[in-house]
Amino acid sequence: MTDSQTNSGAQENAEETARRVADWMYANDPATKALGMQVEEIAPGYAQLRMTVRADMLNGHGTCHGGMIFTLADSAFAFACNSGNALSVAQSCDINFVNPAREGDDLIATCEEQFHRGRSGIYDTVVKTSDGTRVAFFRGKSRTIGGALVGAAPQ
Repeated sequence: MTDSQTNSGAQENAEETARRVADWMYANDPATKALGMQVEEIAPGYAQLRMTVRADMLNGHGTCHGGMIFTLADSAFAFACNSGNALSVAQSCDINFVNPAREGDDLIATCEEQFHRGRSGIYDTVVKTSDGTRVAFFRGKSRTIGGALVGAAPQ
């Protein structure tokens, strides 16, 4: 077997692990499901979730409540930082809101791993509307706490 075949097999295994973890997490995450979020894409260190802004998600200004946008970004972060099957939680996170979202908008949160070493990771999430308007920038720092979500823990 060549190195490229070995790397390809490892990548396919990592992709399959990320999918299995995402399926397990979604099945066991009532908050994500209650807000109507859907996992659109998953890969090692990466997740993309979508949520449609409903009337019950609006604030007193008639725009999407910031807590709803934060929750979408936080869920994308959770799926991305757990994609390797090492149980991870948020250590800290912050968000910058740059544009409002309105009822009926489809929000897409795309999270990518920026750094991971040992038990610590840094992940950036961008929340956009389906037309590409940027709504928020979110940075999450993760901490691996031990154990696996599905099957055996990674080596």
